[in-house]
Amino acid sequence: MPRAFRRHPKPEPFWRDLLTRWKASGQPVVAFCTRHGVSPASFYAWRRKLAPDTSDMNSSPAPAPKFAAVRVVPDAIVEILLPGGLVVRAATGVDPAAVARLVAALGGGPC
Repeated sequence: MPRAFRRHPKPEPFWRDLLTRWKASGQPVVAFCTRHGVSPASFYAWRRKLAPDTSDMNSSPAPAPKFAAVRVVPDAIVEILLPGGLVVRAATGVDPAAVARLVAALGGGPC
């Protein structure tokens, strides 16, 4: 049968004290809670609730983001010089079979 957990009449001071004792104990949360008769779920909830609120602390503002210079480089181009002096330019990522068909259609012979 599960152990019934007890409520404390003044919960905030109780949980502050319990959290302090847990930190000093070095025990895992579940073992500490079992030993002291408190629910681990309640322990975690109170630990989160009583954690220092960092949103209103007077801390230095976050540093401004830094940006790196970026240079956009166009895709590499392949140039094919056909016997009649015609130049075919194609990006390196283009389908080689399509380029071969284009060269053949322009009269450049097989690639």
